Amino acid sequence: MIPWVHLSTATMPGGGGDLKLMRRGDEFSIMAEGGIELMNSRLSGSEQALAELTLERLGGRAAPHLLVGGLGMGFTLRAALAALGPDGRLTVAELVPEVVDWARGPMAPVHGESLDDPRVSIRVGDVGEVIAGARADFDAILLDVDNGPEGLTRRANDGLYDFAGLEAARRALTPGGVLAVWSSAPHAVFSGRLRRSGFRFEERRVKAGPGRRKASHVIWLIQD
Repeated sequence: MIPWVHLSTATMPGGGGDLKLMRRGDEFSIMAEGGIELMNSRLSGSEQALAELTLERLGGRAAPHLLVGGLGMGFTLRAALAALGPDGRLTVAELVPEVVDWARGPMAPVHGESLDDPRVSIRVGDVGEVIAGARADFDAILLDVDNGPEGLTRRANDGLYDFAGLEAARRALTPGGVLAVWSSAPHAVFSGRLRRSGFRFEERRVKAGPGRRKASHVIWLIQD
């Protein structure tokens, strides 16, 4: 068994502890404190589905502007770029500056040229602040933040999924826009909150990776 090698550590702004970038051969992992794996370069299926299902819901809208919350290992970004036309735009908000540095450094083989695509703009900061300051600016908001509505690392992330956070997303979206939320597991409380907020939504289970034994994750596709 090839051992994990610790490449770098980043401290999350505003609390939440440290993130560790680990490598084992050509496999990368980003782990929270206590060795909890948040993402792995071999498990990309549900993050890709987040982008693909969102763009499918947009139905070929001309020149859409997408906001992606969380760069991570870039799976959602690359899937969106592959499905997005030449006139589309992608803004990626990443809270942890080092995650962007890792994408351009040790994880460059994973990210490829996605960060240099002219359709992409990277904003280092809290996606919640980007959403709060927007008014009908985005055709879709894709949230792959923390562990979903049941966060693991940073309490402030919960504000993306509470009633105020949902209303902020509603204001930030264009008419008919899509709020897509990734989660590691179902969350009945969040689904109930969506109903009480008057949203229409579909809850989809998607595979984390190829193979029948791979874990499944959840994606909510939400519209006003």
